[in-house]
Amino acid sequence: MLFKSLVLLAGTAAVTHGAPSPSSANDIPRDVLTQIPSGSWGTNPTNLLLHLYAPSNLTARPSIILALHGCFGSGPSHAEMTQAFQTLSTPHNFLVLYPSSINDNNCWDVASPSSLTRDGGGDSTTLAAIVRWATTAFHADPKKVFITGSSSGCMMSNVMASTYPDLFSAVSCYSGVPAGCLAGSPGSSPISADQTCANGGIRKTGDEWAEVVRGMAPLPEGKGKGKGKGKSNRGWKYPKVQTWHGDNDFFVNYFHNFEEQLKQWGAIHEVEFTRNETNVPAAGYTKMVFGDGTKLVGYSASGVGHVVPQHEVVDLEWFGI
Repeated sequence: MLFKSLVLLAGTAAVTHGAPSPSSANDIPRDVLTQIPSGSWGTNPTNLLLHLYAPSNLTARPSIILALHGCFGSGPSHAEMTQAFQTLSTPHNFLVLYPSSINDNNCWDVASPSSLTRDGGGDSTTLAAIVRWATTAFHADPKKVFITGSSSGCMMSNVMASTYPDLFSAVSCYSGVPAGCLAGSPGSSPISADQTCANGGIRKTGDEWAEVVRGMAPLPEGKGKGKGKGKSNRGWKYPKVQTWHGDNDFFVNYFHNFEEQLKQWGAIHEVEFTRNETNVPAAGYTKMVFGDGTKLVGYSASGVGHVVPQHEVVDLEWFGI
């Protein structure tokens, strides 16, 4: 069962096309998944790879979605699993970034100090560089940059929202754990990691989880301590978050990790649980609304295991594109 889940999560490779080092976004082919040379975006301390999909009718000020694969996967395989994003990019004017981790069984580093620290030189640093490059190259709207991911990709989505809150406006991720849950683990993959986090053994209060988030991105000099919702008394405006998890997931423990994520982001956004909406967005799903539902929601999928199907249309609604 575990092996089957991992294979499904990895998916199958999509057709890709290589590209010469582009001098501008206009040199990047449209309507195909294109590999972008690492020299294009600069900083790449962990040797990540990047594929990109942009529709032929992309216009000025597009949105950007950073889509992160799970362990044993790749950018192209994740593109295959989320093909609806490519179809939807035409009417909604966005491009999709599909990076690939080639380290630790293709898992994202969500454990080391270098990746759990802003500009620390880990995977998070490279992903931030990719987002900044794409935003500049395509003249994208910096207020419309979003992140999504499955399993390890969800874990890294939470980390990126913590280390680079200024880069993203919203998160929608599937089957993950709280940001910082694997801190100190010898690795981030099912093979290398301390399994305490995945098994639901790391429990904290919401305020304790919020402090973990705040500790990942020290304030730049001159940035004062803001007050009010979303700023967490630290000056950063954190992205809104929706997280999905299947209640039959025994690979990444649902009962605790789903709850711990909601506690973490509920504390960051200073919102508490208000209501459930059953059979939303589909039969068997329960939407858990926090506050007025504009900063944090959770989706619990009844009878669903580790691989929760991506709901791209719901993701786009959450992103506002």
